[in-house]
Amino acid sequence: MTKKDLLALLEGVRAGAVAPEEAALKLRAAPFEDLGFAKVDHGRALRQGAAEVVYGEGKTAEQVRAIVRKLREGGAKTVLATRLSPEKAAALAAAEPDASYDPASRLAVVGPLPAPDGRGTVCVCAAGTSDLPVAEEAARTAEALGSRVERLYDVGVAGLERLLSKLDTILAARVIVVVAGMEGALASVVGGLVDVPVIAVPTSVGYGAAFEGLAALLAMLNSCASGVSVVNIDNGFGAGFLASRINHLD
Repeated sequence: MTKKDLLALLEGVRAGAVAPEEAALKLRAAPFEDLGFAKVDHGRALRQGAAEVVYGEGKTAEQVRAIVRKLREGGAKTVLATRLSPEKAAALAAAEPDASYDPASRLAVVGPLPAPDGRGTVCVCAAGTSDLPVAEEAARTAEALGSRVERLYDVGVAGLERLLSKLDTILAARVIVVVAGMEGALASVVGGLVDVPVIAVPTSVGYGAAFEGLAALLAMLNSCASGVSVVNIDNGFGAGFLASRINHLD
C-alpha cells in the first residue's frame, strides 16, 4: 500500500464510505502481490516502518530481480537484498541501474540511501578483521534504514587499548552492535562500559572448539553485563535492523 492508497482509504473513512473497522482490517492486512513463487508484501512498510527485505540465498537471480521490481513498483524507494552472490548482484544491477553491491557483506541496496533521520548514532564494533563481512552487513543495513553509523573495526579484547582509545565514540552512541567470533568476549566488555542497548552478534569465526560460532553465541547469551541482547550467528542484518529501530524510537 502506497501513501496515496492510505490517504484514499482515510478519506473514505472521513466521508463515511468506509467503516472504521473495515479500514483497520485493510491496514492490518495490507495487500500482497502473488508472483507464484513469492507473495510480495506491499504493506510491510506501513506495519513495520521498512519495506520487505529480499533474502537472496536459495533464490534464483530472476526471482530476486522480480521481487525487487515489484517492491519498487509498489512504492518502496529503497530495497535491501541480503546474502547475494556476485552473479546474482550483477543480474540485479543489470535490471536496476541504481543498485549498489558490497561483495564483503553480500548486501545490495537498490535505490538511494535515505538521509539519516534517527535520533542518534549506531556504533558497529567488530572484534577482528575476519568479522567484517557480518559487521558490514549490520552497518549497511542500519544506514539503508536511515541511521547514522560509526564503525570501529579490529577492536577485540586481545588488544583492549584499541577499544578504549575510541571510548568517546562508544559513549556517544545511542545503540551499539558488537560483532565477534572466537569466544565472543567483546560484547560483555562493551556492555560493561555503556548505558545504552548493546546488540551482540556472534560470528562463525574461530578454531574447532568455537563450533562455527556456537561458543561465541553461548558466551554472549551468558554475558554478565546488563543490557546485552543477542541475535543469531552471523546475523548482521538482524542486528542492523534492530539497532536502527531502536535509534528511531522517541
